Amino acid sequence: MSASPKLPPFDPADPLGIDDLLEPEDLAIRDTVRTWAADRVLPHIAEWYEKGELPGIRELARELGGIGALGMSLQGYGCAGASAVQYGLACLELEAADSGIRSLVSVQGSLAMYAIHRFGSEEQKQRWLPDMASGDVIGCFGLTEPDYGSDPGSMRTHAKRDGGDWVLNGRKMWITNGSVAGVAVVWAQTDDGIRGFVVPTDVPGFSAPEIKHKWSLRASVTSELILDDVRLPADAVLPDVTGLKGPLSCLSHARYGIVWGSMGAARASFEAAVDYAKTREQFGRPIGGFQLTQAKLADMAVELHKGILLAHHLGRRMDAGRLRPEQVSFGKLNNVREAIEICRTARTILGANGISLEYPVMRHATNLESVLTYEGTVEMHQLVLGKALTGLDAFR
Repeated sequence: MSASPKLPPFDPADPLGIDDLLEPEDLAIRDTVRTWAADRVLPHIAEWYEKGELPGIRELARELGGIGALGMSLQGYGCAGASAVQYGLACLELEAADSGIRSLVSVQGSLAMYAIHRFGSEEQKQRWLPDMASGDVIGCFGLTEPDYGSDPGSMRTHAKRDGGDWVLNGRKMWITNGSVAGVAVVWAQTDDGIRGFVVPTDVPGFSAPEIKHKWSLRASVTSELILDDVRLPADAVLPDVTGLKGPLSCLSHARYGIVWGSMGAARASFEAAVDYAKTREQFGRPIGGFQLTQAKLADMAVELHKGILLAHHLGRRMDAGRLRPEQVSFGKLNNVREAIEICRTARTILGANGISLEYPVMRHATNLESVLTYEGTVEMHQLVLGKALTGLDAFR
């Protein structure tokens, strides 16, 4: 009989051996983003979060452009042309630092750049995408309104033709990057249906006051967009899409990044709990040696790595052109929900220290409360899956 192959050692950081599914280039990209986040974000993020600011965002954007993280999975126009899995790995590492940093990248690449890349004219692509890929221009994506979040089809922002121009009026709310953006992709009602517009933010009538007093995503720029008789030329409209399928396809691309990113927040909290459990002593020994603590850690590890495996599976489907929106909803619903539970369990292991900004757990937990509802609430994703499973539409 031949000898049994020698098993590799158990890796607590990768208990399922998911890294075996990754190519050397995948690992190199992951390591590049992880190193950047460790150098540029982690030393400062607690202070930024406590102050409710993201100083130097334009410099950070240029650095992210320099490592190819902006519009990462898009082809041409200075974009990296990375695979969906590689983009997902980048999202995981960025959100392991902070959800606000991943949101900066997601909105730039998966919403604003993606909309122009997929639906824009060649002139629009040439004008905006190279500078957005480099981080020299920051973009935002205006869909959600003060009174219409989950029901974007009822938006009140409208665009009217005036001679050869378009005139836009309306308001958008909870817009990441809005106050620092050089270009906004704004969706509006027209006589022909919902259309997307590429709006330079220096045009008269456009303003983007920053939203303050947030208790989540504090290290992120969040704004209101106000459009007051904003006049645009005829070629400002995205020519290749009409209707909700335009913004919804962009949101699906952004949700895919969240499937990965949420596991980054969960991983950071889990790792903090493991480290704490091995060093914090009670009753004469580390709390990691108690059965109840080990049960918590085991359950957290199971959900964390199941979520990463799910994200990897969806990434492979996206790379093969086979990822359906319902499957993205499946991943977003599961992974964000489980990430929050991992953070909450980690907080119990850290005890009172779990609420301190000296540890990342509470920061990630509060950030995930926003991630849970943006790019589609829990209820919306449940109904997407419910319709897919039954064939019955419960939205109306």
